[in-house]
Amino acid sequence: MTDARVEFLAAARAAEGLLRRPEVAQAWERPSALAQWSVGGLAGHLAYQVLCVPEVLAAPAPGEETVGLLEHYRRSQWLGAGVDAEINVRIRQSSEALGASGPVALSRRVADTIAGLPAVLAGEDGARAVRLPFWGAWSLALDDLLTTRTMELAVHADDLAVSVGVPTPELPPETSESVIGLLTRLAVRRHGPVSVLRALSRAERAPGSIAAF
Repeated sequence: MTDARVEFLAAARAAEGLLRRPEVAQAWERPSALAQWSVGGLAGHLAYQVLCVPEVLAAPAPGEETVGLLEHYRRSQWLGAGVDAEINVRIRQSSEALGASGPVALSRRVADTIAGLPAVLAGEDGARAVRLPFWGAWSLALDDLLTTRTMELAVHADDLAVSVGVPTPELPPETSESVIGLLTRLAVRRHGPVSVLRALSRAERAPGSIAAF
């Protein structure tokens, strides 16, 4: 399998382990570390990053143009949008709906999906065009889609772990490097290369933030 697939599966397995933790189940109805998200809704959003992959692969081939990773993020409506923006409200609502099944059912569904994904992904062309329902009128190559899902899994696993007071799941070095590499590219796009350079090398000249989103 390609690196993107190996990294995605590693992040998916780490997220599934977090979803099974009793601390997550105990806090399911409580507010999470993210504004306007419950722990159960955040868990649903984390789970979706895995559950969406077989759904995307089963969908008919999209007819829209296929764009690269940075162009995908340039077009994405949720980037820079407020928590009450329509796109973010829709994402929260769909995530809460997934979480409504409860922690046991959701974690089992994720585990069952992960069990079948290696064989499915091994037979796919990484350049195949795919798209997610929340996107606009464009597609991504499958391996690029998996890179975006790997980043989402890493970021939201941290959100969920912080929300329930447990350690953030550790990822293999290659997976962490891929996620940090994508976030760095997005940070450079948002803040410029000089700001990112200073933040990483010169604390005395570092900007207040180089957050990618």
